[in-house]
Amino acid sequence: MSRIDLVWAGLVVATLLSFAVGESASAGGGAAWPVWLVFALALAKGAAVALDFMGLATAPALWRRLVLGWLGSVVALVLLAWWLARA
Repeated sequence: MSRIDLVWAGLVVATLLSFAVGESASAGGGAAWPVWLVFALALAKGAAVALDFMGLATAPALWRRLVLGWLGSVVALVLLAWWLARA
């Protein structure tokens, strides 16, 4: 099995895990950990797509930093908005 196949399988597992956590959290409780877990999985999935499927793993470091920094910024801003809305 090639690396890209393993990454794809990991993305599928992360997607199913995100779905399961989201569905279980929608039942109530108001805990914050499901939100953090789903966003951590989203960040990991985005990084995997950028590095492996978009080919940034072999791109110049500046491009990797820009794309992964953008991804991290977007996730951080959405989490900040969620956190502020809860307060």
